[in-house]
Amino acid sequence: MNDLNFAQMLEFSQRGDDRGHLVIVEGMKNIPFDIKRIFYIYGSDKDVIRGCHANRESEFVLINVAGTSKVKVRDGKGNEKVYSLDRPHTGVYLPKMIWKDMYDFSED
Repeated sequence: MNDLNFAQMLEFSQRGDDRGHLVIVEGMKNIPFDIKRIFYIYGSDKDVIRGCHANRESEFVLINVAGTSKVKVRDGKGNEKVYSLDRPHTGVYLPKMIWKDMYDFSED
């Protein structure tokens, strides 16, 4: 099994009614690690590529709360896969040492 097989799409439960929707994401429950930091990006042009690196010590879950983007992941051994983030209740889990390129951002 290559390291890229550990990257995976996650789906979070959502609740909602006529007031809107609520998505709950908890570390060690919906995400397979303890959440220590959250950061987000916005305002990236469609032609911008973000990420372009792997992390030695950190695991990630990438979530688009609005809009769409793509994430190309690579394991450094020639294996790669592309995920589409287009729903606010899904995310891509990336273990340590998986390269990521985030691109094709929608205007929203």
